[in-house]
Amino acid sequence: MAFLTKRNAQPQSNRKAIMYEPAGRQFPNLAFLWPAFAAASASDMAALIAKQFANLAVGPAAPPVQEPKWATPHTIALELKTVRLRDFSTENDGSPGLVCAPFALHSAAIADLAPGHSLAAALRDAGLRRLFMADWRSATADMRFLGIDDYLAALNVLVDHIGIPVDLIGLSQGGWMALIYAARFPVKVRKLVLAGSSVDITAAPSALSVLAIESPLVIFHELVRLGDGLVPGRKVLKFWGPESISSEDVRQLLQTEKPIGSVGFTRLEARFRDWYAWTVDLPGTFFLETVEKLYKRNELATGSLIALGQRIDLGTIRAPMFMLAASDDELAAPQQVFAAEHLVGTAAHNLRKAIAPCRHVGLFMGKGTLEDVWPSIVRWIREPPITVTERAEARMIERVH
Repeated sequence: MAFLTKRNAQPQSNRKAIMYEPAGRQFPNLAFLWPAFAAASASDMAALIAKQFANLAVGPAAPPVQEPKWATPHTIALELKTVRLRDFSTENDGSPGLVCAPFALHSAAIADLAPGHSLAAALRDAGLRRLFMADWRSATADMRFLGIDDYLAALNVLVDHIGIPVDLIGLSQGGWMALIYAARFPVKVRKLVLAGSSVDITAAPSALSVLAIESPLVIFHELVRLGDGLVPGRKVLKFWGPESISSEDVRQLLQTEKPIGSVGFTRLEARFRDWYAWTVDLPGTFFLETVEKLYKRNELATGSLIALGQRIDLGTIRAPMFMLAASDDELAAPQQVFAAEHLVGTAAHNLRKAIAPCRHVGLFMGKGTLEDVWPSIVRWIREPPITVTERAEARMIERVH
């Protein structure tokens, strides 16, 4: 995950005017690092180059750190080997909302960092009183062969435990999992939210999609081999993100007006750094399937993805859908997110989309985004879906006026 610094000095209150640049290394365009790949015809030569690069890229593991704390009071409703179901509910009535957090380098605490910077709290305060979150657990050695199907199956257990239909809120990588799930089990999803989630990576380039597409597949296989079947988060942290994050970077990412050096900012910065330093390990199979199927072959958008024994046709999704993108997202370009509207079967009058003036992580931690954008999404979730009859009546009223 790349982090960012302010491009031009702008007042913090003018959130829409703030633009950011990477503070450390961006996701590198790695093609220049292995010119021999272009000439290598033997797989052994390619594998040797990949091995040398992967060893350099991964490097030694960072020192162990404690799992980040969660900010909002909640309970553990269910615990599986792969995931914990966190229950943030304050009421037992109403349609349940389930946040499908990303299963990537960092933990699901991205959605509950600190007071004022918690998506979980923002959703609940805006009116989602039955609220749950899928918190994917770091993979252990015996989980190294788990793939996308295994995690979709676990998500299905969570949904059944909560009770159907659910309002499914997918964050980042969790968004494409939510989208696949909604296509595989359409009757179990009432409404669907995708936030910063790549659906069609060919719609526009992003730093992450360029890296995944241009990097030879043997590199990713070598990373898994070096991890004995896992992708060890602590070892690859320096590869995927900047080596250092300044206090100003943190302040801008979290969209806070607390001055650097103040007691409040120091505490907030410490929470952020604890979250950033703690990583999860991924099963090698899950990682490689993600790279090959979703990035290399773009199977979700092309309709060729097989999940839980069936081809995933996004056109089977009829649930109302809200798509949220970050204007300056280095991981999921807005076009990659909004491509979903042309692939699903949801009626046009039940589709919504918005762009927040932030980078990727600001969608889930940024104070301004949580205050200005997410409450309107909750209002949309709580509204009943618009029927064809209601849409026709609204059009007649528009013509009269």
